[in-house]
Amino acid sequence: MVRPLDFDSTRLPSPHTGESHEAWRRTVRAFVDREIAPYVNEWDERGEFPRALHRKAAEIGLIGLGYPEDYGGTSDGVDVFHSLIASEELARAGAGGLIAGLMTHGIGLPPILALGPEALKRRIAPPVLAGEKLIALCVTEPSGGSDVARLKTRAVRRGDVYIVNGEKTYITTGMRADYLTVAVRTGGDGAGGLSFLLIEADRKGVSRAPLPKMGWWMSDTASIRFDDVEVPAENLIGAENQGFAGIVANFNMERLSMAAQAIAFARVCLADAADWALARETFGKPLAKHQVIRHKLAEMLRSVLAAQAFLDHCAWRVKNGVTPVAALALLKTQASRTMEFCAREAMQILGGAGFIRGCRVERIYREVRVMAIGGGSEEIMLDLAARQSGL
Repeated sequence: MVRPLDFDSTRLPSPHTGESHEAWRRTVRAFVDREIAPYVNEWDERGEFPRALHRKAAEIGLIGLGYPEDYGGTSDGVDVFHSLIASEELARAGAGGLIAGLMTHGIGLPPILALGPEALKRRIAPPVLAGEKLIALCVTEPSGGSDVARLKTRAVRRGDVYIVNGEKTYITTGMRADYLTVAVRTGGDGAGGLSFLLIEADRKGVSRAPLPKMGWWMSDTASIRFDDVEVPAENLIGAENQGFAGIVANFNMERLSMAAQAIAFARVCLADAADWALARETFGKPLAKHQVIRHKLAEMLRSVLAAQAFLDHCAWRVKNGVTPVAALALLKTQASRTMEFCAREAMQILGGAGFIRGCRVERIYREVRVMAIGGGSEEIMLDLAARQSGL
């Protein structure tokens, strides 16, 4: 029997996953179907989702997945493929803003756990992994994004505190976050002068303003100013002037996760387009019986399967302790371009139905650009891959 082009049939089987991964998939899928999918249209129009969703996600192990048991996470028997499955299943709802807002700790917390002192880890990680507190990563500035070595926000040591001045922008969960993991300049120019500071968002001198966006409506994005903010020196994450390596390491895993999301969004577009093409009749026959439409669907499937194979290979390398910087950069580009192609073709197949708000394809189409820019733009990714390849 021929399987329809649905979300599951367009996923390649992986030799690197087993029963624990499929059990985890069932858990996340049930959570999405129960707690997320029925409400995404409402939340997107409202521009926010309930903060309580973080606690519910923590209860099924989603927030703490892959984090140390000592801080409330779940790491025993967990590998990178469990994380990618979570990204895929969350993407089934067709709402990138939900993933960005719900999983923002995935970029805000790792620098603390990788570089921070034990006291800071024990103070910050448990409430974040329990879904009780939210944390945001603050790197991008009005003067630049990917060129982090030139960031300008400065932290000056005065006795037992740092005085922080500067501005960050395009910060995901910047309005709701309780904690901010902030890249600051503590030394001279260039990468060697960067550090990380944990700044509580309610400190005097921290001000935040929301930024309206093309997509990701339900995920808040903020511009954040620091005006003479006093931060205890004990909030320094890692050694002073040694933060650049942490920033770069964070980017690599962010790109892998974003690639998984983008490919899953492409699969959503393909599935919805196939459903529509089979049900919609034009010129006396189903839309899917027109050769031009069948070829569109076949091209979408070709792109999805190729990108998935690349993702699976990169994840396997990461699981085995390799950090394939060039491959991850190229994967992120391949994935975002696959998402863009499939969103465009699905829109063409759905026609006017795809242009109406409340449709998964319409929402994904609005979110193409942020996936192609966030975590490193396609142009930056291609140049990074070229340089990593000796060019």
